[in-house]
Amino acid sequence: MTQTADPRARIEERARNKFESKRTELAEATLHTLAELGYARTSLREIAQNSEYSHGVLHYYFTDKLDLITHAVRQYEAICVTRYDEVVANAVDAPGLYADFEEKYFATLAADAGIHRLWYDLRNQALFDGSFRTDVLEIEERREDMIWRVVARYCELRGTTPALDRASAYILLDGIFQRTLLHHLAENTAEITAAHGQLRAAFAMLDCPTPQ
Repeated sequence: MTQTADPRARIEERARNKFESKRTELAEATLHTLAELGYARTSLREIAQNSEYSHGVLHYYFTDKLDLITHAVRQYEAICVTRYDEVVANAVDAPGLYADFEEKYFATLAADAGIHRLWYDLRNQALFDGSFRTDVLEIEERREDMIWRVVARYCELRGTTPALDRASAYILLDGIFQRTLLHHLAENTAEITAAHGQLRAAFAMLDCPTPQ
């Protein structure tokens, strides 16, 4: 006979799931507030003052602002690390893949500038605060994988092999993105226009002919 699970265990599991679900809801709801305030200038109380949730509610579900920010960024990145997958899946040739990637690359930079700013803020803070360095490195690895899927498919469609390794390709494309984000926030339109050329130049460096 199949043993029936301990009712208390089921109740505890449901309670944990409910608690985690609420944490996710709160993290998503306060994400844009976090993006506007930034890491250094926030506390749970300040976040509460700029959202519909009370300080008591946030403090019940999160131990401190670090707990909330890390959870919020993880939720965002869980979606964003697949932002280019549709581009890769729908690509039939290399020029088409690049055109679709470039369009989405600059569109998300503008549409989600505040969230991207929060991510870079958190990544910089990890240089000084080891308490969430592991989380940042995990997210960074997933972002690296996202970019590599684009690069690998682009080279495959061109019949070439990547000239750079996974980490180097990510550093190159992410570096352009971060620099352009800064100019976007500063409203330097000339530099944003120049970034399109920089991205095209970067892709010209990403592959080399496959040895015959």
